[in-house]
Amino acid sequence: MHGQRRAFRYGGLGAVTYVDHRRADGVVVRWESRHHRKHLTAAPDGGSTWWAPRARGWWIAVLFAVGSVLFALGSVPGYLSAVGARWDSVTFFIGSLFFTSAAFLTYREAVDAAPGAAEDPAHRRFFVYQPRRIDWWATAVQFAGTLYFNVSTGVATRANLTAQAAHQHVWRPDAVGSVCFLVASGLAWFEVCHGWAAWRPRSWSWWITLVNLLGSVAFGVSAVAGYVSPVTGELRNAARANLGTFVGAVCFLAGAVLLLPERTREASGQVTAPGGGSRDTIGAP
Repeated sequence: MHGQRRAFRYGGLGAVTYVDHRRADGVVVRWESRHHRKHLTAAPDGGSTWWAPRARGWWIAVLFAVGSVLFALGSVPGYLSAVGARWDSVTFFIGSLFFTSAAFLTYREAVDAAPGAAEDPAHRRFFVYQPRRIDWWATAVQFAGTLYFNVSTGVATRANLTAQAAHQHVWRPDAVGSVCFLVASGLAWFEVCHGWAAWRPRSWSWWITLVNLLGSVAFGVSAVAGYVSPVTGELRNAARANLGTFVGAVCFLAGAVLLLPERTREASGQVTAPGGGSRDTIGAP
């Protein structure tokens, strides 16, 4: 537009994580990919920070929180002793379904934020392929990871599994799901930081992606410790596997809770522009 200048900034990995746009009055307006999809409308979809059942973002937070609580509960040794191995496995399976529901809504959130998606909502596609968008990769990989967790935890509910079956259909899907979560969390962290490292403690998004990344690392530790021998059916280190699952679940619970204030924060705000004294406004370019 006349009197305005755009300066595109690429976060790396071939994907745009933010765009700086300098207005005629010198104010720099910043468009950020995560902020864009989390605030597609000018205001939250009704309700408050803690209660907004008409808002998709609220359901994403609640579903992730419930799934995290169930995973944390299932990894507590006292719970296993109280309910038995079968119901402990059922607890994990139900928790994985909550994770999958939340991950699917997160994926749809990214799809609906794609360029042009809002122009023709009646013809939105259910699944899309958008490899140039880092948020598409992050949400798609995370959703795939939850499906592997569904398989792992679902098979684990069966009684009298052979050592080979436990290795093939319980541990392997769990390991693949953990890798998917680690990759997805790394991409989400990169998207928010616009690189591999940043210090943004005043940002809800920064804290959310940080604790989720730590949680994914803990899930990875759990998967390694939970290796099931295809010969004996024994776990490598059950105590460490349970601890990793518990820590990971607590981290994801914290991230889920933080999604609620992120959803209702102001759609635009002013912060100091990086590398200069001009103002930087987060919002539409």
